[in-house]
Amino acid sequence: MAKDNKFDKQINIKNRKASFQFEFIDTYTAGMVLKGTEIKSIRESKVSMTEAFCIFLGNELYVRQMHISPYSMAASYNHIAVRDRKLLLSKRELDKLQTKSAEKGLTIIPVRIFITDRGLAKMQIALGRGKKTHDKRQDLKEKDAKREIQRMALN
Repeated sequence: MAKDNKFDKQINIKNRKASFQFEFIDTYTAGMVLKGTEIKSIRESKVSMTEAFCIFLGNELYVRQMHISPYSMAASYNHIAVRDRKLLLSKRELDKLQTKSAEKGLTIIPVRIFITDRGLAKMQIALGRGKKTHDKRQDLKEKDAKREIQRMALN
């Protein structure tokens, strides 16, 4: 008899716009402070990170503008869809990120949300620099070239 594990379905929510708009310099994995209905909505993959960004308030890192849809089965104790959510990193990582993000042109972007084997929600964040228009065009050309090579290989 197969063992039924409630975490078998892997949750991997990506911010697809981030890799197109930013050049990633460094990546970190951070824990998230969530409410009960928020984690249930994340397990249903009802998260939008397209407008999300990270900001320092005091010495703590928060993610802003991340939309987690209200949990459909909750009655009156549901969460607010868009609110600041605290990210958990070590003191050394927070200090490093704070000094780097103070530099001109660098920002902290949420890249993806995933659930660990233990059932904890984690967010992968990246320190990134915004791409210029010509960089984006170059990425599109490379993507088209790869697609064309794959088409030729299949034929």
